[in-house]
Amino acid sequence: MIEEEQSLKKLRQGVREVCERFPNEYWRELDAKREYPEEFVRAMTEAGYLAALIPEEYGGMGLNLLASCAILEEANRSGANANPAHAQMYVMGTLLRHGSREQKREYLPKIASGELRLQAFGVTEPQAGTDTTRISTLAERRGDKYVVNGRKIYISRVQYSDLMILLARTTPLEEVEKRSHGLSAFILDLRGLLGKNLRVKRRRVMMNNFTNELEFKNVEVPAKNLIGEEGEGFRYIMDGMNAERILIAAECIGDGRFFIERATERANEREVFGRRIGQNQGIQFPIAQTYARVEAANLMVQKAAGLFDRGEKCGPEANMAKLLAADASWEAANVAMQTFGGYGVDAEYDIERKFRETRLYQLAPIPTNLILSYIAEHVLGLPRSF
Repeated sequence: MIEEEQSLKKLRQGVREVCERFPNEYWRELDAKREYPEEFVRAMTEAGYLAALIPEEYGGMGLNLLASCAILEEANRSGANANPAHAQMYVMGTLLRHGSREQKREYLPKIASGELRLQAFGVTEPQAGTDTTRISTLAERRGDKYVVNGRKIYISRVQYSDLMILLARTTPLEEVEKRSHGLSAFILDLRGLLGKNLRVKRRRVMMNNFTNELEFKNVEVPAKNLIGEEGEGFRYIMDGMNAERILIAAECIGDGRFFIERATERANEREVFGRRIGQNQGIQFPIAQTYARVEAANLMVQKAAGLFDRGEKCGPEANMAKLLAADASWEAANVAMQTFGGYGVDAEYDIERKFRETRLYQLAPIPTNLILSYIAEHVLGLPRSF
């Protein structure tokens, strides 16, 4: 246990050292220009952190999800935005557990080295939203390939990724006995597709998130790029989705700690009416309250990551970690904004930038209300609400 704690401490220190090369000014400038943090992603790749979950035999760090959570948490805690890089971690749950030996040999060493980037996860569609089983993008088998047609929306980082994990229907919804059947997962090579068979339209959203709408027109995918068995893709991506929820929950913990540290520092320094504002209970109590909430949420993140690493079922814990961490970070964001007052909306102080970033996690990758419905039905045994 002590050895693991020391290893995590060393890992966190290494991440902080990389992040120190990219101060808040770097992120402010990118945010203003809506540009991708190419240098940051390259530095994280070269340090090996984006290959954290890839086994050592394929050139990765061979770490578990708990350690990967520490990487993303520290990035966000530093004032950075781990979002442009986190997909390469959470899609590993699908590829590592269900990809073939040949697929792993083909792609993982190149992803680990940075020769290829796997930063896109193609699931959400305009009409289906969070009801993933109702997606309609169709992949039809034609000999030794699949031909994909359909639309996706809010798919991030496509322009900066070489590969995508794609979920598509291989059997139409009306032809399956259960809605989650007939969905298949693929490794899609994006190189040479953008602007041709794959139309990409960037969507401007409230944070610098590189989000897009996609239209597939006869996109060909080699049959060898099918992950696992045809029709079982929904089950496979759930491993990716549980990892995604846990890793993003860790990012929220990082955001929460960023806000608390900034608010505490401001409360200790700022003087109004002849006294430091941190002496006022109206300032200090909310900071203390949100500190307790962030620490409590972090315990659930650690529990969920531990279950995932042991290969145990972790759906309820992954969802609760995401719920609690997203709520805690959003509370911390509001507390920091109030503590800074008018300065909180000034870009120079970085609160408003991180405020916009952490607000996303009330909605993505799964809305908090849908998590509550999941807990009610699958944990408490209450009737399905939709």
